[in-house]
Amino acid sequence: MNIHEHQAKDLLRRYGVATLQGQACFTVDEAVAAAEKLGFPCAVKAQIHAGGRGKAGGVKIVKDVAGARAAATEILGKTLVTHQTGPQGRVVRRLFVEQGCRIARELYLGIVVDRAVGRVTVMASTEGGVEIEEVAARTPEKILREIVDPVVGLAGYQARRLCFGLGLSKEQLGKGVPFLTALARAFVDLDASLVEINPLVVTAAGDLVALDAKISFDDNALFRHPDVKELRDVNEEDPRETEAAKFDLSYIALDGNIGCMVNGAGLAMATMDSVKAAGGSPANFLDVGGGANTEKVKAAFKIILSDAAVKAIFINIFGGILRCDVLAEGVVAAAREVGLKVPLVVRMEGTNVDKGKQILAESRLDIISASDMQDGAKKAVAAAGRAA
Repeated sequence: MNIHEHQAKDLLRRYGVATLQGQACFTVDEAVAAAEKLGFPCAVKAQIHAGGRGKAGGVKIVKDVAGARAAATEILGKTLVTHQTGPQGRVVRRLFVEQGCRIARELYLGIVVDRAVGRVTVMASTEGGVEIEEVAARTPEKILREIVDPVVGLAGYQARRLCFGLGLSKEQLGKGVPFLTALARAFVDLDASLVEINPLVVTAAGDLVALDAKISFDDNALFRHPDVKELRDVNEEDPRETEAAKFDLSYIALDGNIGCMVNGAGLAMATMDSVKAAGGSPANFLDVGGGANTEKVKAAFKIILSDAAVKAIFINIFGGILRCDVLAEGVVAAAREVGLKVPLVVRMEGTNVDKGKQILAESRLDIISASDMQDGAKKAVAAAGRAA
């Protein structure tokens, strides 16, 4: 789950991370009043779950009331297209009006879970304000890394080493070390999957301030953080993913045209690979899980069909906990309810497979049977080509 910049800063301030004063606004008048209260110059920022807002015209520095009104009017309600939104963009429904500051330097800080070592890792770079992917590709030597021990957390010597690597002065060291340790503590306490400060600025007065903030959370840990869960903005999420979450389905929308329904994350990944190997492109990742019932399967099927890009559906099920007959009943019920108009390829094996195949056969739906995963992928790709 992602949250907005102003929400991330509210959370980080609880841990002692330095930020500028600001206010979330939902109307132009609110933004103007906030700008007057905070003083000029100040920044009027679009709040969407995507980076690159400044380059897309979503961040304006204003010097007076007229400028604040003009900026808020321009940004609020605008469809902002950045490198992370895709060509469809995101509609700006809220703003963040924030104090201005005199920037001396721009740095980068990020914390992630490094899967290669199985540890939380703090990354820092002198190349603030630049996408970290660009830095990694162009000048990887400028990315500093410290692996955090899960028992002791980010150690003082590690924080100091990062500060020295960022070129902070002796005076700034006293601010940089607490900043880093607070950020690392917030990452662990909040069960985050990403915390990113880009840029972290050194002001003309020598202070360190999080000028931007991004936090992503591990969805599996949200039950421990009801206050964080309340920050979810469904307007920023794919409506299909939101609907899937209601039924505890693992669904991620992709840009292909073959809808996939599978039970088990590993099998789902293998199915997507098989579709790609057969020359096709999956429209989604969808794991219905082992304990799915008819209603859950029915919901999953409807979600796949709600994607207009889907030209064929490939169901690949290994019946263990999820019996093949339960899957078949859900698929038939959903197909009849929505009026199936795209080719359906089904490969199933496992518990009650014969009964499942019987249910599909007696449904009189136009179903293409597959003998194995590779066969199913090839037939789905061919069917999608014909439908297109």
